Amino acid sequence: MYIRCAFFRGRAKPGREAEFTAYVREKLVPLWTRFPGAEEVRVLRQEEADVEDPHFEMVLQVRYPSKAAIEDALASDMRTRSREVTKGLLEMYEGDIFHTVFRADDYALPTD
Repeated sequence: MYIRCAFFRGRAKPGREAEFTAYVREKLVPLWTRFPGAEEVRVLRQEEADVEDPHFEMVLQVRYPSKAAIEDALASDMRTRSREVTKGLLEMYEGDIFHTVFRADDYALPTD
């Protein structure tokens, strides 16, 4: 499986943290969960870290079965729509965004 992540390295603008969170939940998650080929969508919010910098306001994780599925999602109308809606989020955000694709292996936990 493959996981494509969007790292939001930075912070919501002061006083706009709740608005940032609501915007993600109400406007972006409904789009991200409709990306073709997506098997799982997670939105991670940094609660604490062992370093002060960098701070990640958010990490978006989308799991896909293959790299071809990622390519299809990136070429989709849904991605185009989400990029347009993301412009509103950027008004509440100070930082940069970058993407990474991970190959992921799952391992079962021992049952004994």
